[in-house]
Amino acid sequence: MINGSSIMRLKGLFLSDMRFQAKYGFYFLYAFLTVIYIAVLLALPETWREKAAAILIFSDPAAMGLFFMGAIVLLEKSQHTPCALAVSPVRAGEYLAAKVGSLTVISLAVAAVLALAAGVGNLHIVLPGTVLSSAVFSLLGMIAATKIASLNQFILWTIPIETACFVPAVLHLFGVTPAWFRHYPANVCMDMISGRIPSAAGILAAAAVTAVLLLYSRKCVLKMWDSMGGSKI
Repeated sequence: MINGSSIMRLKGLFLSDMRFQAKYGFYFLYAFLTVIYIAVLLALPETWREKAAAILIFSDPAAMGLFFMGAIVLLEKSQHTPCALAVSPVRAGEYLAAKVGSLTVISLAVAAVLALAAGVGNLHIVLPGTVLSSAVFSLLGMIAATKIASLNQFILWTIPIETACFVPAVLHLFGVTPAWFRHYPANVCMDMISGRIPSAAGILAAAAVTAVLLLYSRKCVLKMWDSMGGSKI
């Protein structure tokens, strides 16, 4: 149940995560990458820009949660942060919300800049699609990060995730996949990032997958805390 204490803890975690990301150069890195992406988009023929922007938004800002989440959790493990969190009043749901929310802010900012640079319309669809994509990838990144102890292990975990998400979505963007495959959650995200309204069935499928990932990632966080610093009472 959400109460005043929970909101205060969530706010503190969110601001702490943003300071953590700034300290380790996340914002500088993405400012630099955004300039490069804009230069690439402007160098392309106008007819290519919308699809190129969709691929960049999906594969980088929206998917940054997958890789950055792994880096953040690995750093926290090396600093024994989970040990402190395990015996603190912080709840797994609050921890997840702060992590996903802080990474989504970066994804949204970069996606908006790239969409405007490429002249992509329907920002009211593109930005919610970016939020959905970022949330899905961040939760997948959290699940993978809680189960590994090294960067090499994390990279191995991300290979099947990338294959299952990126390949179908890019093929769908170019109309290579069959019509029924538009309900696949990754393809729903790509449709929205491209400025297209997905089907109702696709939205329901994406929402269901996100809910399952949220529940499972919460379970993974609790298990990580249990193994490193004790369980919540």
